[in-house]
This record gives sequence, structure tokens and C-alpha cells, in this order.
Amino acid sequence: MKTMQREAQAWVVRLGSQQANEDDARAFRRWCTQSTLHAQAFVRAREVWQSMAPAAQRVRQQEERAARQRTPLLAPRPMPAAGRRALLGGAVTASLASVAYLAVSPPLGLWASVTEWGADYRTATGEQREVDIGGGVVVQMNTQTRVNTLPGGGSSGSGGSGGGEGADAGEGIELVAGEAEVLAGAPAAGGGARVRVAAAGGMVSAVRARFNIRNLGGEVCVTCLAGQVEVARGAQRAQLVEGRQLRYGPDGLGPVTAVDTGAASAVSAWRRRQLVFDQVPLAEVVAEVNRYRHGRLVLTSEALGRSKVQASFSIDRLDDVAALVRDVYGAELTQLPGGIVLLGMGKA
Repeated sequence: MKTMQREAQAWVVRLGSQQANEDDARAFRRWCTQSTLHAQAFVRAREVWQSMAPAAQRVRQQEERAARQRTPLLAPRPMPAAGRRALLGGAVTASLASVAYLAVSPPLGLWASVTEWGADYRTATGEQREVDIGGGVVVQMNTQTRVNTLPGGGSSGSGGSGGGEGADAGEGIELVAGEAEVLAGAPAAGGGARVRVAAAGGMVSAVRARFNIRNLGGEVCVTCLAGQVEVARGAQRAQLVEGRQLRYGPDGLGPVTAVDTGAASAVSAWRRRQLVFDQVPLAEVVAEVNRYRHGRLVLTSEALGRSKVQASFSIDRLDDVAALVRDVYGAELTQLPGGIVLLGMGKA
């Protein structure tokens, strides 16, 4: 553990040295993704440097005031050596804090937060992945998804249609961020496969069911595709059957609503590598498309963002979306490096 802490501190220093290059960035990412503990160690080291910044600033200010008091007003006032060291320390600390902040809060969401790099399972932009977590439970992960396994899992149980927290808690995962379709099928050795999925302070549980769960920014949407699912958050609980959907967030559980879960539904479109929108504001369309494409589409007009969209897109051809917005809505496009495209209201 001490070795890991020293390595984390070394990475903080290296990233703030203004000499880090692309090879360093790749090596840093490999180091962080070794385990959740590595990512956490970096976050702790970052916090130490951040906490030092105010102290360094105060020391610098105190030494500058003392220097002014000791030096005649019209005489040249060279900065004391200690003052230069404090200033340098403050600048380095601020630089390190900025680099660490970018690692934890990437601008425009252009890369995953370092706190998510150490997830047990993860998918990159545009990637989809199937994970068999055992006990008859299979998780289909969508793009930009982070999943951890929960402690206390075990062989699947045979009771309860809603899942619940019985004597056998079953297999468990945490959906840190992103979207997944979870199948709790029948394991080889009898009984029903039970699964628990924690997300943003809530718990979804089921036996012999299939459901879609989406956690974006702490707002969770659960859709039952087959069987029956129980959703719990705090003291609140709700049951979902096939074709029913529920959203929850910091304000608790929302209402249960009906939703199309057929073969051509928008909920499962990503499994067919499609995105389907039915009278959805363009701002929401852009936010969804950004989860699948490298770079970023950025709306610079609120009025344009309120335009309603009815369309379907292939996930493998999302670079066509910007051109479509230009052609259909008369938007003005500005191409920037790194796949960033600004979408603004066209000139009249």
C-alpha cells in the first residue's frame, strides 16, 4: 500500500510538472486502471496537494508583506529566497491541483473521470460488452459504462418474484455510471438467478427477469423488459412488470409509467446499435449522441436545443449527425480539433 501511495504522489508531481507527454498520459491511465485502489490512491494524493495550496498562498502573502515592511518604499525590493520558494510552491501546487481536477472532472466529458477508471468492468466510447458475473446473471454493458461487483454475492436463490433481500442476496453489481441490460436467467443447477444492482443510492433486484438500467449524472431510469423487478431507494419501494418504467434521483422514486419495450423500442435500440428519438429535444439528442462518439457536439444556442427531433441513427455512423442538424435545422457548424463540433443557430 505504501508503494502505491508513493507511486500516486509521483504521478501527481509528474502530471503537474508541465513536462508530461502523451506517453506519460498513456502510462498514467494504465497505472490507474490496474485496480480501484490505484485510482483511489491518486485521488487521495490529489486532495493532499489541493489542501496545501491555500497554505502555500498564505505563506507567500505573509512573506511579501514582511518584505515590504523591511524594505524602503523607493528602494529596489528583491524577492526573498524563501518568498520565491513559496511562490514557486504555490504555483506548482496550483498547477497540480488543476491537472488533478481535470483528471477527476474532465472538460466537456471528453474522457472518463479518474474515479471511474478503476471500475471492475468498463466500456470505452462506442464500445459494448457482455459480462457473465456468475449465478446465471449476464450483464450487457452499453457505451461509457462502469460496473463494480458488490461484496456478499453468492449462488442464486430460488424464492420471491420481486428479488428483495432474502437469506440469499444473490449476485450483486454497482452501476457506477452508464447503461446496462441485466438478465437474471435460470442457472444450470436449478432455482432462479437473483441479481441486485445498486445505482445512485438505490437498489434494483429481481429473480428470473430482464431489465434495462441507466445511471447518468445520478439520475436513474429502470425499465422492466421481462419478468418482475423491485426498485428501492431509502424507505420507498416499487414493483415493475414488463413494459413499465421508473425513474429516481435525489428526490426519490418517480411514478411508474408505461413504455414500449417491443423489438423496435427506443429503450433497447442500443442493443441493435441504433439510437431512436421520437419528438425529443435536440439538446437531449446531442447529449445522447455524445456518449457514443469520440469528440463532442456542443450546442451554442438554447433555441436550437429546443428543436424536436424524430429520427433514428446508426451508432456506427454518428459523425453524420452534425451534418443532419445543419441540413434540417439550418444550424451553423464550427469544426474544432479533437472531433469537437459547435452547433449554433444559422444566420438569417
